[in-house]
Amino acid sequence: MAERERTSARPGGRVLVPRALVMDPDDVRRALVRIAHEVLERNHGSGDLVVVGLQSGGVPLAQRLVALLKEIDGADVPLGSLDVAFYRDDIALRPVRSGEVTSIPVDLTGRVVVLVDDVLFTGRTVRAALDALADHGRARAVQLAVMVDRGHRELPIRPDFVGKNLPTRRDETVDVGAGGVAIGDLVEPHHVPGPAGDAPAPGGRRG
Repeated sequence: MAERERTSARPGGRVLVPRALVMDPDDVRRALVRIAHEVLERNHGSGDLVVVGLQSGGVPLAQRLVALLKEIDGADVPLGSLDVAFYRDDIALRPVRSGEVTSIPVDLTGRVVVLVDDVLFTGRTVRAALDALADHGRARAVQLAVMVDRGHRELPIRPDFVGKNLPTRRDETVDVGAGGVAIGDLVEPHHVPGPAGDAPAPGGRRG
């Protein structure tokens, strides 16, 4: 889940209550280092690469991946960002949040695009991203890197590079942020524990 989803209202005004930390910041860093090496090995270096982060959760991961590629291979890999809100096939069913930036610094024709996102779930966001990328040239190949693959695919999409495969229930929420990767639930605000963690909010109930 991206920063935008963490800080904005969720369906019905629900809020995320983390239940377990499944990757701490060091785990995320190690996963990114591994992914960077795998990207370079698969593509025989970084010569034709362009890294594009999906708004908004994929962008900080893409920035870190580009920094690691430079550290390992010594090359400045072009970095872009992509907002796919208007390319989604469920645009009529969900609110569109504006203000996210699409910035593709080079023509993608003939390049290898490494598309980066935080969580792979149904695959519909990635499908939208493929449509959006086509507006910026005909890439030779598009490869997908995600920090978490949580399953429950609705489209035949699979990642090329994965930080962690994390089996989940469909009603659970996976959150990727500065503190690592957490899994939790969306609950009504009056069910969220107070600061002490043991007293329900007014009108709520324990646990």
